[in-house]
This record gives sequence, structure tokens and C-alpha cells, in this order.
Amino acid sequence: MPLRLYYTDHHDFPLPPGHKFPKRKYRLLRETLARDARFDLAPAPPADPAVIALAHSRDYVEAFLSGTLPSGMMRRIGFPWSAGLLARTLASVGSTLSAARDSLERGAGGGLAGGTHHAFHDGGSGYCVFNDIAIAVHWLRSAALVHRVAVVDLDVHQGDGTAKIFENDPEVLTFSMHAASNFPFRKQASRIDVELPDGTGDAEYLDILERTLPRVWEFAPEIVFYQAGVDALATDTIGRLLLTPDGLRRRDQLVLRAAKQSGVPCVITLGGGYSEPIEITVEAHAATFRCAADLFARG
Repeated sequence: MPLRLYYTDHHDFPLPPGHKFPKRKYRLLRETLARDARFDLAPAPPADPAVIALAHSRDYVEAFLSGTLPSGMMRRIGFPWSAGLLARTLASVGSTLSAARDSLERGAGGGLAGGTHHAFHDGGSGYCVFNDIAIAVHWLRSAALVHRVAVVDLDVHQGDGTAKIFENDPEVLTFSMHAASNFPFRKQASRIDVELPDGTGDAEYLDILERTLPRVWEFAPEIVFYQAGVDALATDTIGRLLLTPDGLRRRDQLVLRAAKQSGVPCVITLGGGYSEPIEITVEAHAATFRCAADLFARG
């Protein structure tokens, strides 16, 4: 059985000239993985706004849906509002909801989007409108499908929105391993935070991760969300860490093998990546999903 992945690039949205968001990587990643028989690619369905409101304030959700968010809030998100952005955002959340459902049935699921971990309960930030991981956690628990959840966030930027949303929730463990001096400059308190100095390379990174991950499995989660951003690469324009592609592959193996061996369903979300040329980022994202397919896809 191939690993099913949900894509969102069937919804385009306009950006001003020179915008730094690497929109092109989503299409390139889909095209790359479409050539691999281990994957079953499907367009992500739109999320129900009522489900989004499980993790976000209704006022914020309604204002974004109607295009009436104050300009300051849209600037903090980093995108101009458009109908295309709305459709893409709903699909991004839908990709993670669908992948979460698949993971319970198949052991793993993934989306070629999502990981929008900078979105807070009442506002977005850093190219993140809604927090797809937090929404999926609330949805799964509201349906009594799971009770204890872990979030392993290895994007180079702290998962501040996710940490804040679950800061007082004893049934959700948030683990963020990120560059200490990078965005967001005001950090939140995850259950486990590991802050890395600029220039951290493969050996130190993997040693710290291998020593920290057991705390996630000791929590006994019933599902794990893996925010698998690849912006820790040395080639990333805003990452500040020095991981190699091989280091990232070994990172993915540590997380995904542990989930497999623990029998914990795993949901993989895309996260960030800003290497130049963007094809480096695309290949790193593809390697994450190939690792997952090697472990979870069944013939």
C-alpha cells in the first residue's frame, strides 16, 4: 500500500514581486514524488471552518475567511489576503486532517503542506495563518480518537504558536528543537525546548536529538505529529544551522523509526525550507517522505 500524501498546490495565490516565500517548492515537490510508485498523491480537501475554530478564536477565523482582518494582522502573517490564499489555507489544514486520519488507519500519513506552527489561537504569524497541527490535535481529541498527543517539531524555527496553544494541556507534549537566535525572537515555552547555537552541525545535532527523543516516547503518546521542516540545512538562506542532506536524512530516520518501533501513528507535515536554489529544499523534503515510505508503505 503506497504512502498517501495530500498536496495543496492545485490552489495558487498571488504574491508581490520579490516576495521571499518559496511557493514554487510545493509544485516541484509534488512533481518529484509523483514519479515514485511508493506514493499515492491526492489533492487536499478544504478544512471545515468549524473544525478550524476548535483551535482558533471564532472572531479570527471569521475575519480571515471574509478577508476583513486588519492590515497589521495580515502583515504579521506575511501574505496579502486573496481568495486564492483562502483556498490554499483551507487545503493546508485539510491536508493535515486527512493525513491524521490516514495515520490511524495505516500507521503514517503526510501532507505536502502544513506545519504552520507560528499561528496562535487568535492570530497568524510568519507565513502561518492557521495552526494545522493544533487544529488536528483538537479534532482528534474532540472525536475521542486519541487522548495523548506528542508534537516533534524540528523546523529550524521554534514552534511558538503550537507551544502557546498547548502550554497548559497535560495531554499534549510539545517538543521543539530549533536555532536559539532565529525567528521567533520572543520564544514560548514548549514542554521540551532545545535551543541550538548558530553553526550547529550534523554530529552535535544528531547526538542531542537521539538523547532527547526518548522523552517523547516515555510520554506514551497515541499519535505523534512530526513537523519536518528542512530549514536546518547549511544551504538555507535563513536557517543559521549547518546540517547536511545526509544529516537531515539521519534526523528523519531517528524520528520515524522510533515512531514505527513504538507503534505510534505518525503524521508528517512539511514545514519550512528556503535554500537557494530551491531544488535543494525540494530534494530534502522528498527525502523525508521517502524515509517514511521505506518504513510505512506496504506492498
